Amino acid sequence: MKKVLQQMGVLAAVGSAFASGSFAQELAKEILTTFAPGTIRVEYARPAKLRTLTEYAALRQRYVGPRLRALEESFALLGVGENDIDEVVLGWRPGVATMELAGLVAGRFTAKGIADRAGANAIASTTVGSLPAFCLSTGGVNSCLVVLRDSLGLFGSEAALNEMLAVREGNTPGLSADQRLTRLISEAETQAPIWGVGVAEAVPDFFLAWLPAQGNIQLDWAKAFQPVEALVYSVDTAETVRLDVKLECTSDQSAESTRQIFEGLRMVQQMAWQNMNPGKPNPFQSLEIARDGARLSLKMATSYADLKAFSPAGGL
Repeated sequence: MKKVLQQMGVLAAVGSAFASGSFAQELAKEILTTFAPGTIRVEYARPAKLRTLTEYAALRQRYVGPRLRALEESFALLGVGENDIDEVVLGWRPGVATMELAGLVAGRFTAKGIADRAGANAIASTTVGSLPAFCLSTGGVNSCLVVLRDSLGLFGSEAALNEMLAVREGNTPGLSADQRLTRLISEAETQAPIWGVGVAEAVPDFFLAWLPAQGNIQLDWAKAFQPVEALVYSVDTAETVRLDVKLECTSDQSAESTRQIFEGLRMVQQMAWQNMNPGKPNPFQSLEIARDGARLSLKMATSYADLKAFSPAGGL
């Protein structure tokens, strides 16, 4: 039961980031001119900054999920280690069985270096668009990597790469044609080391990975978040981890109902924490829930030591 609120958005964001020459504003522009229509969530992370945190290694080890571990393994076989990645943007689109994941990666790698390592590991290239792509299947995850130029690459399935390249070449409209996502990105704290936006089913999906029904709590998360049309979130990392999530609901009434759900979950979590962790500080005591019309705001600050004490139930 104690996990009901333990992995709220901060862990989802941190988990994503810890699996992933910084130019955050430039990479934000790349989002609008790279991701294909139908993308319902994007998340930016700057591992170059996160690696300066003293708790980085321990947190990354705890929160990286199987999909991102598989992606890491693919990159490593091509000579791109985790320490070579400075920035990453993940993009989600609805798939048949699960969300399809693709993205942009920036760091210290070259087209020649990747081609050389691929050759040494007997990894053949295939042409995607007009560029060589190196495709691998690791951990049950199929993914390809294309180098757009030294230090900047695309990753995802062949189909996803074809669509993203078509957007970049101007043959297909990108997210810049999606007024809602463009607005949400403009409202994001793009200077934060972690930030993201999501719409439609990406909203419950964002929470579902980290808030499964546990113990005596039975809640249909997809239904509970149905009135929420969009979210914008950021995670700032300084002396503490600070989470800021904004939710846009369909109406003032639906926002109030969603606020009450969070208030109820917070109360249950606090009671469970007292029973299962007597004498220990509850990091979610700081969770602030506020409503302004049809918008909800969630804010929380927690220590890195507290984050290390959790055992996430989900992840990418």
